[in-house]
Amino acid sequence: MSTIDLSTNAALTQLYREHHSWLLNWLHKQVACRIQAEDHAHDTFMRVIAARDVHSIREPRAYLTTIAKGILVNHWRRSAIEQAYWQSLADYPEEVTASVEHHAIILETLNEIDALLDQLPEKVRSAFLMSQLDGLTYAQIGERLGVSERMVKKYMARAMLHCLMADV
Repeated sequence: MSTIDLSTNAALTQLYREHHSWLLNWLHKQVACRIQAEDHAHDTFMRVIAARDVHSIREPRAYLTTIAKGILVNHWRRSAIEQAYWQSLADYPEEVTASVEHHAIILETLNEIDALLDQLPEKVRSAFLMSQLDGLTYAQIGERLGVSERMVKKYMARAMLHCLMADV
């Protein structure tokens, strides 16, 4: 990673000084946890640094809010996946449960799968999930999505190809 020039460094410092407290308070209202808000504020400014276009920012709070909202969406998605995972484990006897490390690996894998499927168009993703998770036939999926069975086959082929081509 190359160093940041002095004018960019000064602009980043000014942005941070002028808006960090505001952003932290805004995030704290969104997540109701100060530590989580601090993590998200940090991630927001790290993305600003990575973008390297601090000089083009005209509306700093709108810019920071847009980045922070994306971080929050990812946070909420991960939380929903984690909650669903833990709820599904409640159905199994305690002696069947895995180690903490194994749970962490499973949760990370589930999040990677979610991110992978999120790249697909809505109907393609829905068809794939209905087939794989709900066990629906292509005809049933087509009925629910309002498309032909042939289109469902195309959706499934696209989803499977996408999964095969993924660099995970």
